Amino acid sequence: MLDRSYAPYSKFHVGAAAVGASGKIYGGCNIENAAYGVTNCAERTAIFSGIAAGEKRFTALLVTGNTDGAIAPCGSCRQVISEFFDQDAVIYLTNQKGALAETTVAGILPGAFLELK
Repeated sequence: MLDRSYAPYSKFHVGAAAVGASGKIYGGCNIENAAYGVTNCAERTAIFSGIAAGEKRFTALLVTGNTDGAIAPCGSCRQVISEFFDQDAVIYLTNQKGALAETTVAGILPGAFLELK
């Protein structure tokens, strides 16, 4: 998905894959816009694609980019991830040079604002 990224402004290309509870994998890439606030990150594109296809929960996420070290999701993505993944779900943060960091949802957003049930 990284090669499908639309990043003419930042030149910061990101790809992501979210694994739905069904086992299906949903790809995503970042999609920029001249009105930068409406840009959508790769992580959210992957998750939202899964939700649009009927998924309610996800079990794992992989994010990659052309960064020096393993890439990390932005704050908005971390909050969306925390809502659709269990706190112990595995998150793989990679780059195109072979770096890999494995963490969890709780690891990327400790103290997440979660809906009270």
